[in-house]
Amino acid sequence: MAFDLKIMVADKIQEMTESATIRMAQKARELASKGVNVISLSLGEPDFDTPEHIKDAAIDGLHKGMTKYTPVSGTLELKNAIIRKMKRDSGLDYQGNQIVISNGAKQSIFNICTAVIDPGDEVIIFAPYWVSYYEIVKFCHGTPVIVSAGIEDEFKVSAAQVAAAITERTRMVIFSSPCNPTGSVFTTDELAAIADVIKTHDNIVVVSDEIYEYINFQSKHASIASVPGMQEITAVVNGFSKGFSMTGWRLGFMAGPAWLASACDKVQGQVTSGAASFSQHAAAVGLDSDMSPTVEMTRAFQKRRDLVIEQLKQIPGLIVNNPQGAFYVFPDVSFYFGKSDGTNTIQNADDFSEIMLAEAHVGLVSGSAFGADQCIRISYAASEEDLTEAIKRLKNCLSKFK
Repeated sequence: MAFDLKIMVADKIQEMTESATIRMAQKARELASKGVNVISLSLGEPDFDTPEHIKDAAIDGLHKGMTKYTPVSGTLELKNAIIRKMKRDSGLDYQGNQIVISNGAKQSIFNICTAVIDPGDEVIIFAPYWVSYYEIVKFCHGTPVIVSAGIEDEFKVSAAQVAAAITERTRMVIFSSPCNPTGSVFTTDELAAIADVIKTHDNIVVVSDEIYEYINFQSKHASIASVPGMQEITAVVNGFSKGFSMTGWRLGFMAGPAWLASACDKVQGQVTSGAASFSQHAAAVGLDSDMSPTVEMTRAFQKRRDLVIEQLKQIPGLIVNNPQGAFYVFPDVSFYFGKSDGTNTIQNADDFSEIMLAEAHVGLVSGSAFGADQCIRISYAASEEDLTEAIKRLKNCLSKFK
């Protein structure tokens, strides 16, 4: 019997956009499988290994029999480590019933949106934004309200813009700092100004995605939850993928008001239940142990950032800023829109990324996936040799476009 895809697949899935970062990484892998020397700078994954003491802790946990189900919201051991971490790093006090540990920070965001958003609720999303924010809000039948900032403003939305976007239907504000895809980092003063706007309204939840907290080239990470009066209405989302290079471990968490944590626990209990037991043990050890591997990784990323920016600035027409965190640069490439090499014409950022993969064999991600269609995202989570070679290829390829 033949099935009609449009009948069998739910509308909400058909309307969902595939993750552009995953799609471009897959295209790069397919090209590489044909023998092409592809340098993929598309995925947001540290190229460093998980620190040895964290891996050893997981092995130790397995030997000690940590192989069973955990409570849905996480083990007491990891919750206590997160409580200590939040106090140490952000000056925030939490109780165990305010924390939910999930299978990655992405699940934490999904849990929060599922728990809070009703059909028709508006969600203010700072753009450029991480690709999944928009799709998760849509999946939860919310209405995304995009508030954008350009490269001239370091891609940072202002308090005045937030004030102008809030309506009686606003239920949530979501953003990341340090930001994926731009690497921009909000200062304490900038967050305080935004908080002052939000606090004048009732029933708005703030989701502060701080997954790149430790990859910060400024002085100290600033959390909007630390602004007086904000902890009660803020869900801080964080995890272990970036700062501890634990992407494959699939472990994240949210810390927020008890009513929201309880709702997220309820959602997760019907979806995945608890995260892996031995992973949680290893993460607790990571939070309480020597952070020097994370510090060294961050220094390496900062060195790569400087290298990438210096070399990108040698490509005519690109507009490049100086991001203060994460491991991305987000240059404006609109100078090349409308230009052709005689065979290919670049009309937009999507074309730019596709053509650079096909012709220069460098994997990038179009800014259209992040709500900024004049830019492209370059991940510098790669070796200095690969980064230098990739930018050389881009420069040579773009020199043919007139």
